[in-house]
Amino acid sequence: MSRTAYLNGEFLPLDEARVPVMDRGFLFADGIYEVAAVLHGRLVDNAGHLARLDRSLSEIGIRNPHSAEAWERLEKELVERNGVREGLVYIQVTRGVAERDFSYPKGDVAPTVVMFTQEKSIVSNPLAETGARAITVPDLRWKRRDIKSVALLAQVIAKQQAAEAGVAEAFMVEDGVVTEGSSSTVFIVTKGGALVTRPLSHAVLPGITRKAVLALAEETGLAFEERLINARELPEAAEAFYTSASAFVMPVVEIDGKALGDGRPGPVARRLRELYFAFAEGSPGQ
Repeated sequence: MSRTAYLNGEFLPLDEARVPVMDRGFLFADGIYEVAAVLHGRLVDNAGHLARLDRSLSEIGIRNPHSAEAWERLEKELVERNGVREGLVYIQVTRGVAERDFSYPKGDVAPTVVMFTQEKSIVSNPLAETGARAITVPDLRWKRRDIKSVALLAQVIAKQQAAEAGVAEAFMVEDGVVTEGSSSTVFIVTKGGALVTRPLSHAVLPGITRKAVLALAEETGLAFEERLINARELPEAAEAFYTSASAFVMPVVEIDGKALGDGRPGPVARRLRELYFAFAEGSPGQ
């Protein structure tokens, strides 16, 4: 089955989708993206992703070309056209096509909208059973990480370092403090049993899965705290895990070559993963 993409109002074969050379997303990474999970052919926690898309666009002054309802209709149609039962739907919006100039183009330039899907095993990801391994790397990114920018070169470098080390994720560190994973939010469980993640600020992306996991922890009476995590805490943690739209809740069993706990996925991460799957199965309004 050939894949279908969406480009500027038209559904068309993926290999026929073309963006002009002068698109500012290509020239300047002047754009925003979002990724939502698909489970059993249904979008997961999609309202949060679309709200974050709207916020990110607003933060850099790009007009949101669609309402949340219109976006969701397009996502659902794209998922259906591609027959995706489990995977991801990707949205990218750039400032549009204009003569190359650093300042914003004058006039009413239409944003460029690109959407596509990817099939991906989320439920039966074998890493969830064995636990993922991670390394720490310097955080090389810009200062507005709360904006989901398409400028991902620093994350690409971090992911490549992880791949070369034979591990699944890179935890980024700035001034001795963990910011987040290269494409995820970082959590630890201290030996005292406290669930910890970094508070929201310009330094980190407001993860949609992060938000849901914290709500689930609160509903089940699991205490948590939002504070900075010193990189020195990582190897001493009882557990660690990361969250994202594509990984849901992923236990981590080793960081920088040192095993955490008994080297197996810990009970907190396993429980939160179960709770998140139950939440995903019943995501409203999809």
